[in-house]
Amino acid sequence: MNTFHIIICFLCFSLMVQRVSAQRDTVIVYKKIDTTELKVWIHYPEKVKKRHATIIFFHGGGWNSGTAEQFSPQSEYLASQGMVAIRASYRLKNVHGTTPKEALEDAKSAIRFLRINAKELHILPNKIAAGGGSAGGHLAAAAFTSLHINDPKDAIDVSAKPNCLVLFNPVIDNGPEGYGYERIKAWFPDISPMHGITKKFPPTVLFLGTKDALIPVSTGEIFRDKINEAGGQCNLFLYEGAGHGFFGWKDGKNPYYDETLKQTEIFLRQQGYLK
Repeated sequence: MNTFHIIICFLCFSLMVQRVSAQRDTVIVYKKIDTTELKVWIHYPEKVKKRHATIIFFHGGGWNSGTAEQFSPQSEYLASQGMVAIRASYRLKNVHGTTPKEALEDAKSAIRFLRINAKELHILPNKIAAGGGSAGGHLAAAAFTSLHINDPKDAIDVSAKPNCLVLFNPVIDNGPEGYGYERIKAWFPDISPMHGITKKFPPTVLFLGTKDALIPVSTGEIFRDKINEAGGQCNLFLYEGAGHGFFGWKDGKNPYYDETLKQTEIFLRQQGYLK
């Protein structure tokens, strides 16, 4: 990868761009809350054209912890194939004392940031995929389904809806029988992707282990079926014997990483995000 570097000035955001390693081309502060700076790490293809399809990843960690490093290997690979791949930070309970609501606000702010600044960032505003693992998968999906949770400082006339979804053992059902209900019931059902499926749901690929102790296979199957019945497209891949968080890099010794990345690439090519 090159070290393509951009400096952008905006009225709505305080931005900071810094040069980093070749694998992490550009770092930008997309949002500032008091002294907290939330960043995106942007991986560019070797040859940057005028505009590229884009994927933004949100890390897992139960809305409590985690870092944007989680999807660094996937981002580097997809950038090498011609996409702009982005990893985003967001507010966390263990760091900022926040709830999943603020995390979702930040995820939607990040997607809006990409659209507002699409020209300067060399991305196609109507080809923004969102992906994530566990709680990050929830943020990616809920960015599409949630209608009422927004940062009041956002330009809410700019859509925060992803154009397609890549979900790794995502938290998709936040109902009473799902995951995290006690923490987010004040915002239910708006915060629950399972309860916001419409006929306009974006093309989706979902990866899930059959031994996931947090996200049952039945939840993934219901989610898939609801999307398909609504007229959308959801492909569910099940991995026998795999538990929660099965898709990670793990020093290159994890066959699930290779397989899920392969299927991610196939899906993105089918959607026209990769040539």
